[in-house]
Amino acid sequence: MFHRPRAGALLLFPGLLLMVLGFAVPSAAMLFAPPGVSPSDVFTRLTKMLTDGYDLQIIGRTLTLGLIVTVVCVVIAFPIASLLARSTSRWAGLWLALAVFPLLLSNVVRSFGWLVILGSNGVMGKIITGLGLAQQAPQLLYTPLAVVLGLVQLFLPLAVVACYSAVAQVDRGLDDAARGLGASRLRTLWTVVVPLSLPGIVVAATLVFAGSITAYTTPYLLGGSSQRMLATQLFVHANVTVDWAAASATALVMTVLVFALSGIGSAVARAKGRVA
Repeated sequence: MFHRPRAGALLLFPGLLLMVLGFAVPSAAMLFAPPGVSPSDVFTRLTKMLTDGYDLQIIGRTLTLGLIVTVVCVVIAFPIASLLARSTSRWAGLWLALAVFPLLLSNVVRSFGWLVILGSNGVMGKIITGLGLAQQAPQLLYTPLAVVLGLVQLFLPLAVVACYSAVAQVDRGLDDAARGLGASRLRTLWTVVVPLSLPGIVVAATLVFAGSITAYTTPYLLGGSSQRMLATQLFVHANVTVDWAAASATALVMTVLVFALSGIGSAVARAKGRVA
């Protein structure tokens, strides 16, 4: 018989080998040594990117919109997840399925839906002109608002799922105890449920932020060239100008941003856990 630690290592080896050869090595090659480019060329282009006003504007726009989308998704998703997790209705499962149903639809389809709504002859434009708020429908497409709306719709179901799994693990008896001590529903949610669900909230925020700053289709369709983000800039470098050094530098910035937010979120969650 195998020794248990050795048997566990043998069971992990195939998956670990697949992760290294199928993910880690290709990712490292993409980031630091793309075809025909040396690592020094990548870091030279990265330095130029971090000192160029246009590239810094794209980085700032990507970071800002990513954080806005993350905050909006978490703020909307957590109350929804709490209601679903605490619901005793027999329809709770159906409501949860409806909440995550958009994940089954194509990103392109959902983004084109916003083109119909936000276009100059779209629903929003007709409502604004019909109410007399403007004589001519305002330009809503190719604005930061359009990108934020599209990305929030894209990643909100993901945030709901992550928050739901966290809230569902919080003992309902703690809610009852807090209410018995005189706490309101809102205070119970804020002082009991939220702190205990913080790891799930961090996971939701990380998933939404990572998806927002790496999304291509939605920023391209709703933001256009006037609201270029890192993902659309990466596409231009890799497929239009075929500048692999710039493409790798852009991907490296995106990777650092994702890992930075993930690290900050984990540190905050650990700090809150120690305080609690």
